[in-house]
Amino acid sequence: MTTTQTGPLQQSMLNLEGRRALVTGGGTGIGAAIAVALAEAGADVAFTYLSHPGEEVAEQIRALGRRVYAAPLDATQPDEVTRVVADAAAALGGPIDLLVNNAGGLVARASLADMSVEHWHTVMDLNLTSAFLVTQAVVRQIPDGGRIVNISSQAGRNGGGAGASVYAASKAGMHGLTLTWAKELGDRGITVNAIAPGFITDTPFHATFTPQANQEAAIAGTPLKRAGVPREVAGAVLFLVSDLGGFCTGEIIDVNGGAYL
Repeated sequence: MTTTQTGPLQQSMLNLEGRRALVTGGGTGIGAAIAVALAEAGADVAFTYLSHPGEEVAEQIRALGRRVYAAPLDATQPDEVTRVVADAAAALGGPIDLLVNNAGGLVARASLADMSVEHWHTVMDLNLTSAFLVTQAVVRQIPDGGRIVNISSQAGRNGGGAGASVYAASKAGMHGLTLTWAKELGDRGITVNAIAPGFITDTPFHATFTPQANQEAAIAGTPLKRAGVPREVAGAVLFLVSDLGGFCTGEIIDVNGGAYL
């Protein structure tokens, strides 16, 4: 009897029909997987992209019968952010109530001794300022009971690899914002959590910045002895934005195969 009742209950609690989601950096990799997974769960989805065109992802969402809005966005520019958030809400037929801050990147590896001030500010703005700007714009119209998820990184936990100090600092900063916003928005029933992925394949990040030997070493150092895939990060997002994760806030969930133990 318990088993019969539990299955349908959990399925219904993952149902996101009637919800309107915004995913930044949704054109490829983890962001694309999250955008599609939200649509599969029933949400209408808006997503932004910058360096990777988003039409393929938009077509996948349309094929699921969901509303979709895709727009290029430099999430470090306040006026652009304000406009795109407003346009996304209009396109989806109401205020955004699920936000996933995924936009970001390493840009380049730079040692402390050689790093320019310009590089520092570029990476900080790309990863941290962007999350602040988009969240601020969404919070000004998000309904009570909304959900916010920040996509961080294992680098925010352990400092990352060589030449990634500013990237690690920006991701650790996302953890701080997550905790503060969880406290600030909790009385409205809005949850704020972060996900810290480890080594995830099928993304531009490691293909661009991590040599093959380093990728193999990362896998060897992971208890599960494999890399993760974007859909596994998306699965954690689905838990946090659905009714199943309704009592979780201020959490940083590690999705790394046990690498951070």
